[in-house]
Amino acid sequence: MMAFQLDHLHTLVALVEEGTFEAAAQRLRLTASAVSQRVKAMEQAAGQVLIQRVNPVIPTAAGDIVLRHARQVQLLEGDVATELGAGLQPGGRTSLPLAVNADCLGTWFLDALAAVPEGSGAVFDIYREDQEHTTSLLRSGTVMAAVTSTAEAVQGCSSVRLGSMRYRAVASPRFVGAWLGGVAGTAGLDTAPMVNFDRRDDLQHRFLRGIGGRATDVPRHHIPTTADFARAVVLGLGWGLLPEQQCLTELGDGRLVELAPGHPIDVVLYWQHWNIASRLLDQVTDAVGRVAAASLHP
Repeated sequence: MMAFQLDHLHTLVALVEEGTFEAAAQRLRLTASAVSQRVKAMEQAAGQVLIQRVNPVIPTAAGDIVLRHARQVQLLEGDVATELGAGLQPGGRTSLPLAVNADCLGTWFLDALAAVPEGSGAVFDIYREDQEHTTSLLRSGTVMAAVTSTAEAVQGCSSVRLGSMRYRAVASPRFVGAWLGGVAGTAGLDTAPMVNFDRRDDLQHRFLRGIGGRATDVPRHHIPTTADFARAVVLGLGWGLLPEQQCLTELGDGRLVELAPGHPIDVVLYWQHWNIASRLLDQVTDAVGRVAAASLHP
């Protein structure tokens, strides 16, 4: 059975996270040549290439497998260090890579991280990705847990339903007057400007298709941050679907109006995490579940 040295596993994680041999060397206080030699030694042990030497480096399929193993080893080492009282020493915290979509990150997810006990000894490395694509980061070993819209558990992971993120189609009164004839409704939305998060954001198009509208050739703004997306809608740049946490106050004070009352879109979310006995991962999973239960619809 092949075995990898612990310092080599730590080197692989640092290389993938930093992206270059030089940056990994600086983090590990080694030379770039030493980093390269460690990776070559791992590749010889595995009998396969683990890293594509591009900028930034990319793990191969075999590299993803070893990376996952390396992160599991680091997680368990961190658990042991914390239980022995060493987890809070300088440089002794455990880095926990997690994937989450922008809307959750901008509304309730940071509250969940803040609810993790301070004595956990964790620091969080957040990968922001659409909820439909976060599972790819789990499969590759890049992250240990993720908020996802995929119910089926990734191999080697557990999947727990968190609840539903509820979105409402909204626009500013000014926008309604300029584009919808002064009537807050869905008529005319298929020719009015919309706000999209990015070019993979399909939520507004799903809503249009659901009301029988055309989802093509619609003028659209791309605003790739959650807070600025909501602000763009409030300012009247376009209509959009906002999480309730970002629009209920504005609906109440008249800065926004709802275009299809009683017809929200619910996106069901799940928490998928590695099946590994880890005190830290259990603490994070518990905190995410508790805060999600208080923030999302059942």
